[in-house]
Amino acid sequence: MKSEIARRLKLRYSPVAVLFADEKPDGALEFIEGRWGCVAAMMSAAAKGKTAVFSRSTCGCRGGAVGLGFGNTHRQIPGGFEYFLSTGKGEGYPEGEAYKKTPELAKTFQDVLPYTDIPCQYVVFRPLAEIEPAAKNPAVVVFYANPDQLSALVVLANYARPGNDNVLVPFGAGCHTLCLFPWHEASQERPKAVVGMTDISARPFIDPDLLSFSVPFSLFQEMEANVPDSFLDKPAWLKVAQRLG
Repeated sequence: MKSEIARRLKLRYSPVAVLFADEKPDGALEFIEGRWGCVAAMMSAAAKGKTAVFSRSTCGCRGGAVGLGFGNTHRQIPGGFEYFLSTGKGEGYPEGEAYKKTPELAKTFQDVLPYTDIPCQYVVFRPLAEIEPAAKNPAVVVFYANPDQLSALVVLANYARPGNDNVLVPFGAGCHTLCLFPWHEASQERPKAVVGMTDISARPFIDPDLLSFSVPFSLFQEMEANVPDSFLDKPAWLKVAQRLG
């Protein structure tokens, strides 16, 4: 499946298709059951040409299970997720991440997360270029973009839409912004794009000058169709595009 957006923006890496599946793809990267791993690392591998797969037992961590749509595994965190995200609960419990000032504030974040339990056995990350157009559509398409490319993606997501709020930049884990949040947006009447990988814990697994831009597949199709005759053909963008290499 080709992406005119990727070609025009001269993306460093391939867009990644996120799919649900009941069969494990042959030769896919997968975390060892019971071993820690970051979903963001697998997304970066997929952007560089690999295929990665996750199951409920090979999702890397409890937070990763939530981000991939394998239910609310935050309930399994010793001492409570709200303490892990904030101050910690003291000796014998995981150290707090200090991403929220208090457990009470962390609980408000937890209460609005769109937890889901997908109806399939696996989540697959695959380079978009390897997806056959006649095959099952991805649930989400993820772009890795630098500031210039991200600017174009934000404008394109708003190009054929009313208003100015068609892109979200939510607080959350890297895997929330890659998968969970855009999956939730896919169920909305007017799905929005999600800028992500602002999670400090996940940043080491992505190039320092890149962020993610995740779109439900319907919005991806809309954006692709809107490339011709858009600002991407105008002098303002062409001046920026000269420095993309």
